Parts: sequence; structure tokens; C-alpha cells
Amino acid sequence: MSIESLSERKFRFALNLLGIMIGIAAVTGLISLTQGMNNEITSQMGILGTSTITIIPGTQVASMMESSQEGGFMGPSGGSSMFLSTSELDWRDVDILEKMPGIDLIVPGVSGGQGVYVRKGDTFSVSVEGITDAYFQINEADELLEGRELMRSDKAVVILGYKLAYPFDGEEKYFGVGDRIKLTTMVDKNEKTLSLRVLGILEEVGSSIGPGGGDEGFLIPLRTYEQFFETGGEYTTIQVKAEDPDTINQLSAEIEDALEDVSVITSEVAMEMVNSIIGTIEAVLGGIAGISLMVAGVGIINTMTVSVMERTREIGVLKAIGARSSDVLMMFLTEAVLTGITGGTIGAVFGFILSKVVGNYVGVTSEVSLNLGVIALFFAVITCVVSGLYPAWRASNLHPVEALRSE
Repeated sequence: MSIESLSERKFRFALNLLGIMIGIAAVTGLISLTQGMNNEITSQMGILGTSTITIIPGTQVASMMESSQEGGFMGPSGGSSMFLSTSELDWRDVDILEKMPGIDLIVPGVSGGQGVYVRKGDTFSVSVEGITDAYFQINEADELLEGRELMRSDKAVVILGYKLAYPFDGEEKYFGVGDRIKLTTMVDKNEKTLSLRVLGILEEVGSSIGPGGGDEGFLIPLRTYEQFFETGGEYTTIQVKAEDPDTINQLSAEIEDALEDVSVITSEVAMEMVNSIIGTIEAVLGGIAGISLMVAGVGIINTMTVSVMERTREIGVLKAIGARSSDVLMMFLTEAVLTGITGGTIGAVFGFILSKVVGNYVGVTSEVSLNLGVIALFFAVITCVVSGLYPAWRASNLHPVEALRSE
């Protein structure tokens, strides 16, 4: 009887479905994207390694936050030539670290350099980082697709991010090992040009966290960077590899005590920060999706209440021929359940598809989960049942004689 009733009121049923579909699609789509983003960030955090410590100047974090809030920082594709911050790490800090016990490897690096290069007649902006020959020993997740790693004797060479060599997903190769690239930048209002030979091309990594040029950056020898950008032996990061991963917390505390005004980041600390941020994002997006479901619930209350008023005589006939109040109640609740199951299923599927489309557009891999789909379907049914509870209760309590008098 519930199915027949819904089929007779197709347009009203479709409106209820649409409301539930939008709410569930918002839930599944947004949560799938945030879960995918969380997984991607977690995998990037694994790049740091359980025995790796990253040291950055204490003022750099605040500077980066202020510049991002004020809109002052522009990424590699922007036109700004400013550095992330003024570096406060130098060779003296490296010298102190070299004398500390428990450290297996020390890798200083400098980032924030901006330059332009020409590719097939077009000029492009690029971020540049200076690395040492030990860079790949501590950043094992950065693997070479072509070419070789940096050696201590290398000077005017560059290792390219994947997207610079293959800007169209491998369809066309713009640069290969051995090719020459001219990098141009402005230092103290003077234009400088550096000819670089392509030494290698990195594997595609997607978004990049921590040291490394990512898919759209230049990695050049540290000394070449210092000479070209005239940084004078200053570093933006120093990576340290502990001899024993179990002592990393103790070693981090010792480094903070030995070096002045620095921030020490381990994979554990970074994950805590990321989880806090992701949790906030999920809460906000979940609230938005919840509002969508609430709006859908209000619509169901409205349409089912109108339906009860229209079917008053029908309810009276049912009661007159022996239907109990519980039968009428279950008939209307069954309509709500059917609406929730149908709308929830379609909405979950649509949400997953939408998350894939949006994820591909913004470069984030969405996480499609069967458990999430089941939970979303459960919420859809609960929303419909709760919304339809009052109209169903009202219908079940109609007096048969009064109901039969209704026109």
C-alpha cells in the first residue's frame, strides 16, 4: 500500500527524494574528499620517516602564517619573487649538530627562491630549492624517474619535478636528461641568469609536504643556489636523521635546547597538527551537510502532513473496514522509510561520483568507502522516519467517523 501510495504521488515523492539526495550527496561527497585528503597527507607525512627530524627557524612558521593570512605569499605559479622568510639557520647550527651524539645524518637545505624559464617560447615561473648530495638519503620517498642523484662535485645542474618535464601527464616530453634550461631571477634589482643541465627527473608525487620541489619545482645544488641567489650560507631547513628511532623525542628536545629559536618537527608532531586541522575541516563540512539533511527533513514533514490531510477520507475507510491505528502508523512510516532508502542510495552514489569528479579537478584523490555509504543511508532513513513520525502519528489518531465525513 505504501509503494502504491508513493507511485500515485510521483511528483511529491520526487521532491522528497531530491531533498534527501542533496543532503546525502553532500555528506558522502564532502567526507570522501576530506578522507582522501587525510590519506594523502598521512602518506606525505610518511615521507618524513620515523627517524627524521626537520628543523626550521622559530620565526619562519609565524611568518608563513602571517603571509598566508594577509595574502602576501604567492606559490610557484605566482609572480612574486619574495622568500618565505628570512632564514636564521646557518653553518654554525650545522656545526653544533655535528658535535651532538645520536645523529646519523645532517642535511641542510634552502628554499623560497623564485625564477623564470622559457619553454617553447613561453615564460614560466618556478620555485627553486637548494639541496646537498645527501638529500636523497634522508628523503627516500623522492625517487628519480630518469637520470641520477646529485653528487658532491655537481654544480650547474637541476633535477626537475615531474610536471615540468611532462606537463600533460606524460603525453609530451618537454625536457629530458642532458637538456639545458636557462633560469632567470632578480637579486638586489639585478637580473641574473644561470644555465642548468638537467640531471634527473623526479617521479610524480602529487602535492608535496616538507622539503622537496614537488612536481613543479627545481632542485639545484646548495652551493649553486647560494651563489645564484646570494644567500650567504643560510638555510631554511635542516633535516636530521637519528641513529635510533626510539630516541627521536629525546634528540628533538636536545636539539631545541642546543639551537636558539628553532622549531623541531617530527612525523608524530606533524601528524598531530594535521589531524587537528582535518578534524576541524570535517566538522565544518559535516555541519554543512547536516543542515542540508535538516532542510530535507522539514520538506518531508511538510509534504507528509499535506498528504495526511488529503487522505483523511482514505484513512477513515481503512479504519472502518478494520485497520488498526498501528497499521495506519506503519503505512505512513513505511513510506518515509522507502523515501529514505531510495533517496539515500541515489544520493550516496551521486555523492561518491561527485567527489571523484571534484577530486580529479582539484588534484585530491577521494576515498570512496562502503561503510560511509551504509552510514549515510542509515542517516537518510533516520531523517525520513523522524520527519514522518508526527504526520504518521496524526494520521493514526484520526477518528474513523470524523475521517469519513471529510471531503
